[in-house]
Amino acid sequence: MNHLALVIKREYLAKIKNKSFVIMTFLTPLIMVGITSLIVFLTQLNNDTERTISILDESGLVSDLFANNKQITYNIMEGLSLDEAQLIVESQEHYGLLYVKAAPNLEALAEEIKFISKESPSISIITSIEQRLEKRISELKLKRLGVDLKKIQDSKTRVDIYQESFEGVRTSKSTNFMKIIFGLFSGYLLFLFVVIYGSMIMRSVIEEKTSRIIEVIISSVKPIQLMMGKIVGTSLVAISQYTVWVILIFILSTLSLMFMGIDMEQVTSQQQVIQNSANSAALGEVQLILSEFFALPLFNLLFTFLLYFIFGFLLYSSLYAAIGAAVDNETDSQQFMLPVLIPLMIAMYVGAFTVIEDPHGTVSTVFSHIPFTSPVVMLMRIPFGVPVWEQCLSILILICTFMGTVWVASKIYRVGILMYGKKPSYKELYKWLKY
Repeated sequence: MNHLALVIKREYLAKIKNKSFVIMTFLTPLIMVGITSLIVFLTQLNNDTERTISILDESGLVSDLFANNKQITYNIMEGLSLDEAQLIVESQEHYGLLYVKAAPNLEALAEEIKFISKESPSISIITSIEQRLEKRISELKLKRLGVDLKKIQDSKTRVDIYQESFEGVRTSKSTNFMKIIFGLFSGYLLFLFVVIYGSMIMRSVIEEKTSRIIEVIISSVKPIQLMMGKIVGTSLVAISQYTVWVILIFILSTLSLMFMGIDMEQVTSQQQVIQNSANSAALGEVQLILSEFFALPLFNLLFTFLLYFIFGFLLYSSLYAAIGAAVDNETDSQQFMLPVLIPLMIAMYVGAFTVIEDPHGTVSTVFSHIPFTSPVVMLMRIPFGVPVWEQCLSILILICTFMGTVWVASKIYRVGILMYGKKPSYKELYKWLKY
């Protein structure tokens, strides 16, 4: 075990001292925050663009629908022909011209509306205009049919079903959204972790194998210790890198928001909402969401997340290490990587489409106990309420499978690290297990 600690230390220090690793550790958060900030800035810039839309309403029925706002100024035109209005709009470089032609009836009116512009207009603007026109024309039709619009408006009723458990605990749709978000985030994080750092383990094994350093190392270290040292060492590297990313992203995001002045606007807006809604139903809904969030089994979620994340990553990392030992280059590894990734992809599919709809159904339950899919599926099920004994059984199966996988991978690793020049087949890998 002393050799295992040395291998872990060597693997960890070798990776964190690598120049490319250091550069990417600090450059990745900068790129992520930079791209996000650029998108936010461009979105704000686009929203702040002032546009002028001219309206020529020959019917006289819809021109009063449009009120100026910060982004759009509506210019009402009267006593002009379409050609004259179009020339004015084009010469003054307005955003566009909304033309409503006079029609004998409302059905024909709906078909005689045009938006004329030099360039393709924004979908959101066109949609907004269409919605206003549809509402006005529908109201006019109802009036002409003798329908009282006030009675229709008064008859509209919003239904918000009160949700409650058999124990009398109130829940809401917001709680389900929080559960879904937690599950999807957990599953995606594990998937990303396995793909990035599992490949790192595989490349590390291939590099040492092709450079023949491995022949010197195994003269004093057992193959299983060497494999576990690489897995644990790389896992610590991953945790260190993710920790640095989280800290830097938080700092850079805060600085970026302060630089663009977004934080002060948000704080002011939030204060106004709180002051204006102190005694309103909106604040009650916020309080309900917060109370439901803290009512979630947070300790259980965090504890099981750590267990499934650690053992799920170790399970797949051992497979990546075995693949690295079996091949001489990354190109040859592709035939073995797909079978490893398929269970993870199935887990993401089951979690996203099955667990959300029926978290306690047969499919969800079965896949939450299969060790290659349980780290994702069970994490998505737990927020919806899973008995502790079922969680313990799933974790126990995962741990036992990890130990068995390590044993199988060490067999392949022991033989594969000394094999050169030949791409092994699945049949040969089976033979290595018997050595």
